[in-house]
Amino acid sequence: MSRFSLAWKILTSPDLAQRVAGFLQQPAASSVSAPASVPDPEPEPEPKVSGRSEAITLLADLQREARLIDFLKEPIDAYTDAQIGAAVRTVHRDCGSVLERQFAIRPVVDQPEGSAVSSDQLSAAKLRITGAGGNPVLMHHGWQATRCDPPRWNGAAEDSLVLNPAEAEARPG
Repeated sequence: MSRFSLAWKILTSPDLAQRVAGFLQQPAASSVSAPASVPDPEPEPEPKVSGRSEAITLLADLQREARLIDFLKEPIDAYTDAQIGAAVRTVHRDCGSVLERQFAIRPVVDQPEGSAVSSDQLSAAKLRITGAGGNPVLMHHGWQATRCDPPRWNGAAEDSLVLNPAEAEARPG
């Protein structure tokens, strides 16, 4: 009897369906050997519980070490270009240090701009070709992180969104 015809008989005969259901609910016969024990699957690694996103941690580091948020949120209309340039030099250097330490950023294509580049050696994520026809010429080498090592957050959950604490100075009263 084919599986289809057996299934049809079970579906159309309430008595047969009842007997099959009863059979399926019985414990396995002792003459049937139990399957060999299957080892427990490897436990999944515990997810990192930090209470703070890595993006917030990076932004806090950029503020603490380079004062990036202070620089970007400061109204600059009253400053001269020379004053802004002097501030940019420090922010630029210190932000670069944070990025290097946490991400070790390197070019995607280690060739000079203007050189010919082979599109068949790089994925679409690593090389975007614009224009029509002709041989691709490198316009920008791109950037990639060679590691991702943001510091872990050890603070309290209620403080997880604080990028930089407020500062107050105690003065003699």
